[in-house]
Amino acid sequence: MGEILVGTASWTDKTLLASGWYPPDVTSAEERLRFYASRFPLVEVDATYYAPPTEETARLWTERTPPGFVFDVKAFSLLTGHPTRPAALPKDLRPSTDTGKKNLYLQDLDPAVVEQVWERFVSALLPMRDADKIGAVLFQFPRWFPISRRNKQYILECKRRCEPLRISVEFRNRTWMTEENQAETLDFLRSYAIPYVCLDMPQGYPCSIPPVVAATSDLEIVRFHGRSDKWTSHDIHERFGYLYSAEELKDWVPKLCELAGETSSTHVLMNNCYRDYAQTNARQLAGLLRTMPACPVRPPPVAAE
Repeated sequence: MGEILVGTASWTDKTLLASGWYPPDVTSAEERLRFYASRFPLVEVDATYYAPPTEETARLWTERTPPGFVFDVKAFSLLTGHPTRPAALPKDLRPSTDTGKKNLYLQDLDPAVVEQVWERFVSALLPMRDADKIGAVLFQFPRWFPISRRNKQYILECKRRCEPLRISVEFRNRTWMTEENQAETLDFLRSYAIPYVCLDMPQGYPCSIPPVVAATSDLEIVRFHGRSDKWTSHDIHERFGYLYSAEELKDWVPKLCELAGETSSTHVLMNNCYRDYAQTNARQLAGLLRTMPACPVRPPPVAAE
């Protein structure tokens, strides 16, 4: 039976800062991360999706959190096949001429530049690995990434390029988890010990993935995106602004305990990031899990003040 770590995606969302969750005297980036780490043992770094991190930033995250704290890190958008602004690339890797494109994809860049993007992304995170504070690099693939031999090979390429870091995989194209393909997808990930990211998300949309609970490695990850009826909104806070009820969270408790019985560690992340919804639900869910005697939940590494 492995430990369950419960946390949230991001600790710096603007609406969270405005919600009053942080005390009035907690105002700096360092103070916020330290305060967050006194409440939860796990967090997901979302900023790395929008721009590659620097080694200095990763070092500061490591230094500002106590032993036992864990970061999951989202992969840079360019590496997951999402559109990426040229300005998100390091200055020396940006196209030397104006391509006229608002966004870039891997195929738009010279292979030597792509190599550098991969190398710098991974090397920047190594201080976190050296401090035993990184869980997995999350590759959240877009809705136009269907099940195929080519895309399976790309997942394996991501795994190889990220070594010695481990990756996890989240799908947004339903073909991976249809009744016909579900077993194939999970067997593929299991054969390479790649964590499958289980999802709780709105259903009935082309990008909806069913809430399948399955362990494909010794680490498992579950992400809660909320159940907003405005999932197609262009307003990110309308999409993710959903506060789970206690009953909705209770339904997940036996499933999470089952996962914990099959893994060494289970990461549970609330991604309903609007105001303090994620923090509220993470605290509630951790409390519910603690009522299960055979379901070990890691406490925050620093006692709450």
